Amino acid sequence: MTDAASPVPPPPRRICVYCGASAVADKYNVAARELGRLIAKSGHTLVYGGGSYGTMGALADGTLEAGGQVLGIMPRFMEQLEWCHRNLQELRLVTSLHERKFQMLQESDGVVALPGGAGTFEELMEALSWKKLGIIDSPIVLFNLDGFYDPLIAMLDRAAQENFLAVAPERPLWRVATTVPEILEIIHSEQAVGMKVHPNNVPVAPQ
Repeated sequence: MTDAASPVPPPPRRICVYCGASAVADKYNVAARELGRLIAKSGHTLVYGGGSYGTMGALADGTLEAGGQVLGIMPRFMEQLEWCHRNLQELRLVTSLHERKFQMLQESDGVVALPGGAGTFEELMEALSWKKLGIIDSPIVLFNLDGFYDPLIAMLDRAAQENFLAVAPERPLWRVATTVPEILEIIHSEQAVGMKVHPNNVPVAPQ
Protein backbone atom coordinates (compact mmCIF):
# COMPACT_ATOMS: atom_id res chain seq x y z
CA MET A 1 0.00 0.00 0.00
CA THR A 2 1.41 3.38 -1.03
CA ASP A 3 1.82 6.01 1.66
CA ALA A 4 -0.14 9.03 0.42
CA ALA A 5 2.26 11.32 2.28
CA SER A 6 5.34 9.98 0.47
CA PRO A 7 6.67 12.43 -2.13
CA VAL A 8 6.59 11.26 -5.74
CA PRO A 9 10.17 11.01 -7.02
CA PRO A 10 10.98 13.12 -10.09
CA PRO A 11 11.20 11.25 -13.40
CA PRO A 12 14.74 10.26 -14.44
CA ARG A 13 16.59 12.91 -16.40
CA ARG A 14 19.85 13.08 -18.30
CA ILE A 15 21.43 16.27 -17.00
CA CYS A 16 24.16 17.97 -19.02
CA VAL A 17 26.62 19.87 -16.83
CA TYR A 18 29.17 22.34 -18.19
CA CYS A 19 32.22 22.98 -16.00
CA GLY A 20 36.00 23.30 -16.12
CA ALA A 21 39.11 21.19 -15.77
CA SER A 22 41.44 23.80 -14.27
CA ALA A 23 42.83 23.86 -10.73
CA VAL A 24 40.51 26.25 -8.87
CA ALA A 25 39.47 27.16 -5.33
CA ASP A 26 38.19 24.17 -3.42
CA LYS A 27 34.71 25.66 -2.94
CA TYR A 28 34.02 25.02 -6.63
CA ASN A 29 35.09 21.38 -6.41
CA VAL A 30 33.04 20.86 -3.25
CA ALA A 31 29.94 22.24 -4.96
CA ALA A 32 30.55 20.14 -8.08
CA ARG A 33 30.91 16.96 -6.03
CA GLU A 34 27.72 17.81 -4.11
CA LEU A 35 25.85 18.31 -7.39
CA GLY A 36 27.11 14.96 -8.66
CA ARG A 37 25.88 13.21 -5.55
CA LEU A 38 22.49 14.90 -5.77
CA ILE A 39 22.13 13.97 -9.45
CA ALA A 40 22.79 10.33 -8.56
CA LYS A 41 20.52 10.28 -5.50
CA SER A 42 17.71 11.79 -7.59
CA GLY A 43 17.97 8.91 -10.05
CA HIS A 44 19.32 11.02 -12.89
CA THR A 45 22.21 10.41 -15.30
CA LEU A 46 25.09 12.87 -15.57
CA VAL A 47 26.15 13.92 -19.08
CA TYR A 48 29.40 15.91 -19.08
CA GLY A 49 32.68 16.45 -20.91
CA GLY A 50 34.41 13.28 -19.70
CA GLY A 51 37.34 14.85 -17.86
CA SER A 52 39.02 13.80 -14.63
CA TYR A 53 40.51 17.14 -13.53
CA GLY A 54 39.11 20.21 -11.79
CA THR A 55 35.39 20.57 -11.26
CA MET A 56 34.77 18.07 -14.05
CA GLY A 57 36.52 15.36 -12.08
CA ALA A 58 34.84 16.33 -8.81
CA LEU A 59 31.43 16.29 -10.48
CA ALA A 60 31.92 12.82 -11.96
CA ASP A 61 33.45 11.46 -8.74
CA GLY A 62 30.50 12.68 -6.71
CA THR A 63 28.03 11.05 -9.08
CA LEU A 64 29.91 7.74 -9.11
CA GLU A 65 30.40 7.71 -5.32
CA ALA A 66 26.62 7.97 -4.90
CA GLY A 67 25.99 5.10 -7.30
CA GLY A 68 24.93 7.24 -10.26
CA GLN A 69 25.33 6.77 -13.99
CA VAL A 70 27.75 8.96 -15.95
CA LEU A 71 28.11 9.52 -19.69
CA GLY A 72 31.30 11.36 -20.62
CA ILE A 73 31.68 12.81 -24.13
CA MET A 74 35.19 13.82 -25.16
CA PRO A 75 37.10 14.57 -28.38
CA ARG A 76 39.54 11.80 -29.21
CA PHE A 77 42.57 14.13 -29.02
CA MET A 78 41.77 14.88 -25.37
CA GLU A 79 41.56 11.17 -24.57
CA GLN A 80 44.96 10.72 -26.21
CA LEU A 81 46.29 13.40 -23.86
CA GLU A 82 44.95 11.27 -20.97
CA TRP A 83 42.50 13.91 -19.81
CA CYS A 84 39.59 11.46 -19.55
CA HIS A 85 38.00 9.90 -16.49
CA ARG A 86 38.67 6.15 -16.59
CA ASN A 87 35.90 5.01 -14.23
CA LEU A 88 32.81 6.14 -16.13
CA GLN A 89 30.12 3.69 -17.18
CA GLU A 90 30.39 5.17 -20.69
CA LEU A 91 33.07 7.33 -22.28
CA ARG A 92 32.10 8.33 -25.81
CA LEU A 93 34.92 9.56 -28.04
CA VAL A 94 34.02 11.99 -30.81
CA THR A 95 35.93 13.70 -33.59
CA SER A 96 35.73 17.35 -32.50
CA LEU A 97 34.69 19.85 -29.88
CA HIS A 98 31.72 20.75 -32.07
CA GLU A 99 30.53 17.13 -32.07
CA ARG A 100 31.02 16.97 -28.31
CA LYS A 101 28.79 19.99 -27.74
CA PHE A 102 26.15 18.66 -30.09
CA GLN A 103 26.02 15.21 -28.49
CA MET A 104 25.96 16.60 -24.95
CA LEU A 105 22.80 18.54 -25.81
CA GLN A 106 21.37 15.69 -27.86
CA GLU A 107 21.76 13.27 -24.95
CA SER A 108 20.25 15.51 -22.27
CA ASP A 109 17.00 17.14 -21.21
CA GLY A 110 18.40 19.58 -18.66
CA VAL A 111 21.46 21.86 -18.74
CA VAL A 112 23.52 23.26 -15.86
CA ALA A 113 26.45 25.67 -16.14
CA LEU A 114 28.79 25.61 -13.15
CA PRO A 115 31.41 28.35 -12.81
CA GLY A 116 33.99 27.82 -15.53
CA GLY A 117 36.17 29.37 -18.20
CA ALA A 118 36.11 29.94 -21.96
CA GLY A 119 34.95 26.41 -22.80
CA THR A 120 32.09 26.58 -20.30
CA PHE A 121 31.02 30.00 -21.60
CA GLU A 122 31.10 28.74 -25.19
CA GLU A 123 28.96 25.71 -24.33
CA LEU A 124 26.50 27.81 -22.35
CA MET A 125 26.10 30.40 -25.12
CA GLU A 126 25.46 27.68 -27.69
CA ALA A 127 22.81 26.08 -25.46
CA LEU A 128 21.09 29.45 -24.96
CA SER A 129 21.21 30.12 -28.71
CA TRP A 130 19.74 26.71 -29.52
CA LYS A 131 16.96 27.21 -26.97
CA LYS A 132 16.15 30.62 -28.42
CA LEU A 133 15.95 29.03 -31.90
CA GLY A 134 13.70 26.25 -30.64
CA ILE A 135 16.18 23.44 -31.30
CA ILE A 136 16.11 22.45 -27.64
CA ASP A 137 13.59 23.18 -24.92
CA SER A 138 15.55 22.04 -21.89
CA PRO A 139 15.80 24.08 -18.69
CA ILE A 140 19.16 25.90 -18.56
CA VAL A 141 20.42 26.72 -15.07
CA LEU A 142 23.33 29.02 -14.21
CA PHE A 143 24.86 28.11 -10.85
CA ASN A 144 25.74 31.53 -9.49
CA LEU A 145 28.05 30.46 -6.68
CA ASP A 146 29.23 33.51 -4.71
CA GLY A 147 28.03 35.80 -7.50
CA PHE A 148 30.32 34.22 -10.11
CA TYR A 149 27.83 34.77 -12.92
CA ASP A 150 26.62 38.22 -11.83
CA PRO A 151 28.40 40.03 -14.73
CA LEU A 152 27.12 37.53 -17.30
CA ILE A 153 23.56 37.70 -15.95
CA ALA A 154 23.74 41.50 -16.14
CA MET A 155 24.93 41.27 -19.76
CA LEU A 156 22.14 38.83 -20.71
CA ASP A 157 19.56 41.03 -18.98
CA ARG A 158 20.89 44.07 -20.86
CA ALA A 159 20.69 42.18 -24.16
CA ALA A 160 17.08 41.27 -23.40
CA GLN A 161 16.21 44.85 -22.39
CA GLU A 162 17.73 46.20 -25.63
CA ASN A 163 15.79 43.57 -27.64
CA PHE A 164 18.91 41.76 -28.85
CA LEU A 165 17.70 38.69 -26.98
CA ALA A 166 13.97 38.07 -27.08
CA VAL A 167 12.87 36.34 -23.89
CA ALA A 168 9.33 35.14 -23.16
CA PRO A 169 8.51 35.72 -19.47
CA GLU A 170 6.51 32.47 -19.33
CA ARG A 171 9.43 30.44 -20.74
CA PRO A 172 12.75 32.03 -19.72
CA LEU A 173 15.87 31.08 -21.63
CA TRP A 174 17.82 30.66 -18.41
CA ARG A 175 17.24 30.31 -14.68
CA VAL A 176 19.64 31.14 -11.85
CA ALA A 177 20.41 28.99 -8.80
CA THR A 178 22.55 30.02 -5.82
CA THR A 179 22.61 26.66 -4.02
CA VAL A 180 23.16 23.12 -5.27
CA PRO A 181 19.71 21.84 -4.17
CA GLU A 182 18.09 24.77 -5.99
CA ILE A 183 19.67 23.56 -9.26
CA LEU A 184 17.73 20.30 -9.07
CA GLU A 185 14.57 22.07 -7.88
CA ILE A 186 14.62 24.18 -11.05
CA ILE A 187 15.32 21.16 -13.28
CA HIS A 188 12.45 19.24 -11.67
CA SER A 189 10.06 22.20 -12.01
CA GLU A 190 10.31 22.30 -15.81
CA GLN A 191 9.10 19.73 -18.29
CA ALA A 192 11.76 17.47 -19.82
CA VAL A 193 11.82 18.02 -23.58
CA GLY A 194 15.44 17.97 -24.70
CA MET A 195 16.33 18.30 -28.38
CA LYS A 196 13.27 18.94 -30.54
CA VAL A 197 14.89 19.38 -33.94
CA HIS A 198 18.21 18.26 -35.38
CA PRO A 199 20.12 21.52 -36.02
CA ASN A 200 20.89 20.42 -39.60
CA ASN A 201 17.15 20.09 -40.27
CA VAL A 202 15.92 23.39 -38.87
CA PRO A 203 13.51 24.95 -41.40
CA VAL A 204 14.90 27.97 -43.23
CA ALA A 205 12.74 31.08 -43.13
CA PRO A 206 11.49 32.22 -46.56
CA GLN A 207 13.43 35.06 -48.12
